Amino acid sequence: MGRVKGLGIVGFAAMLMFAGTLISSARAQDKAGEKDKPESATSSSKPAEQKPLEKGYVGSDTCKTCHEDLFNGYEKSPHYKTLLDPHATASKQGCEGCHGPGEEHTGDPADKTKIFSFTTASTEKINSKCLTCHASGPQQMNSANSLHRKNDVSCISCHSPHHAQTKEFLLVKSQPQLCYSCHLQQKPQFNMPFHHRVNEGLVQCTDCHNPHGTAGPKQVRASATQDAVCFTCHIDKQGPFVFEHMPVKTEGCVSCHTPHGSPNQHLLKVSNVNLLCLQCHTTSSFSGAPGTPSFHNQAAQYQACTLCHAQIHGSNVDRTFFK
Repeated sequence: MGRVKGLGIVGFAAMLMFAGTLISSARAQDKAGEKDKPESATSSSKPAEQKPLEKGYVGSDTCKTCHEDLFNGYEKSPHYKTLLDPHATASKQGCEGCHGPGEEHTGDPADKTKIFSFTTASTEKINSKCLTCHASGPQQMNSANSLHRKNDVSCISCHSPHHAQTKEFLLVKSQPQLCYSCHLQQKPQFNMPFHHRVNEGLVQCTDCHNPHGTAGPKQVRASATQDAVCFTCHIDKQGPFVFEHMPVKTEGCVSCHTPHGSPNQHLLKVSNVNLLCLQCHTTSSFSGAPGTPSFHNQAAQYQACTLCHAQIHGSNVDRTFFK
């Protein structure tokens, strides 16, 4: 009986040794298979290799050799992301994406004609360079109608890819100081007693204007409903109303208000409300608006028309805008 038990133990040990041999063999085969797999299958975290440089291009690292200060500013900008795109060609990446191929320039750095320089190029060429990438952007789609372009203002007059003072939009100055550099007439308007709070930082010039161009006058934006941009904030004045106040529909808000600032409450063009209303509501023939009734004493209680005509922007129940 003891002999049979001894043989059982020896047989069991032999089975364990055989199983261990099989496991070792399987592990060796798995390692050999891993070696035969492509690199992308075994290590997906490694960045893909960049495409070979095109003829005439030297890469941004070469530019950094001489222009390290410019490159340091560039690598903090959104444009630096072009270097991270493994599918982009050299003509769409880094420094040479804007300045063109640098091989000739590196061969003769003193000759600046060998490279595209934004400091010496014409406004038309500068804008053309920028629009190579930005023409289809939602802000630049109406660049052909831009008053800035028509007045020989280039992109780098407001933007700096290397030394921007703002993290957003790469502006050379923050708003509104950048806009005041040229639009001096509007600066004192925002210092009026009643004004849109641009200087306080609550509203920006670009909230109402698109500096890259719009289809409307003065590069004024449209609201989400493609209506007056004023309705973006003053949505209660938008309507539609059953009884419309025609100046709002024909001339817009600026028929009564000065948008940047005014010495008058509610940004009105004149100090007394009745004087504003009487510009249209007269008995003369030039205006189609009804005249004021004869019992309206303009020197006393009827002087402020909006005391009675409270819904002056439009009404759904009263054609005289009483309510």
